[in-house]
Amino acid sequence: MRNKQASATVSAASCRSNDLTCGGKGLFLWCLPIVAVVVGSSWSNMRTWLWIPAFLVMGIGCVANAARCGRVHCYFTGPLFLLAAVYTVLAEIHLVPMHPTVLLDTVVILALLAYMAEFRFGRYRKT
Repeated sequence: MRNKQASATVSAASCRSNDLTCGGKGLFLWCLPIVAVVVGSSWSNMRTWLWIPAFLVMGIGCVANAARCGRVHCYFTGPLFLLAAVYTVLAEIHLVPMHPTVLLDTVVILALLAYMAEFRFGRYRKT
């Protein structure tokens, strides 16, 4: 029992060290893109050019984070952000209608649900 707890602590520590949200990388991978999404939500002329790179950076960051450290919410939010980028591209070329409020509400709600999954399943999947 004691060995299992010690190995779980070591695994969590190694996962934490691989987590891209720690340190300055998190600022560039999630904080700045979130600012771009917020700015784009009220600046319709630049929305597409702010949202596409922002969703791509966050999506790629989450996919990489899921692979590196097994962060639970990243397994869901990575593909979610990438799909949001694809939807924004499709809306820009007029293949689908752009409903920015619906898109953002959906992304925010689903991302929050993914974060909440960490309360049930733990922060890291790879242990």
